[in-house]
Amino acid sequence: MDLAKLIERAKGICLSPKAEWPKIAAETTDVKSLYVGYAAILALIPAICGFIGMTVIGVSMPIVGTIRTPIAAGLAQLIIGYVLGLGVIYLVGMIVNALAPTFSGEKNLIQALKLVIYSSTPVWIAGVLSLIPMLGVLTIIAALYGLYLLYIGLPVLMKNPEDKSIGYTALIVVCYIVAALIVSVVIGALAGGAGMMRGRF
Repeated sequence: MDLAKLIERAKGICLSPKAEWPKIAAETTDVKSLYVGYAAILALIPAICGFIGMTVIGVSMPIVGTIRTPIAAGLAQLIIGYVLGLGVIYLVGMIVNALAPTFSGEKNLIQALKLVIYSSTPVWIAGVLSLIPMLGVLTIIAALYGLYLLYIGLPVLMKNPEDKSIGYTALIVVCYIVAALIVSVVIGALAGGAGMMRGRF
């Protein structure tokens, strides 16, 4: 997917999702194309902006002053968070696919990955807010919109009855939260270790 198509897809899924999901469902693609042509590119937004926000701009605190993450730890967080984030997308896609029959849907890994990747678009775009760490909390709004995209996309891509989408979505959210918590712990541990090692040299 070239940049123009990427922008058009991001615009379509965010502004007119009910019209965009059927188009996405009808497309023939593979895992590599979904990642290289879309997910890997948009996921760079929060990764890079978060790095700049925390290591260059920092967070201003009363009395203490501006707090910044050390460059080494920031780079470690950027790389580890980026890679693990893309991994979580694939893991959740597998879970969505595995759960399909439970909610009377049809198993199809590519469709499941399309669903998870494209519904993540608002969160990736909102990652630009990480340039100003204090605004990062606003990404919660983007995350909620992403869940809405997931909800309305489920019956289109996974072919489940619409009345079962609420339960399907709720279970996916639980899986997302668990995965996010695990990733946060791993990033903190690995990035902290990388920062300490760098500080010794």
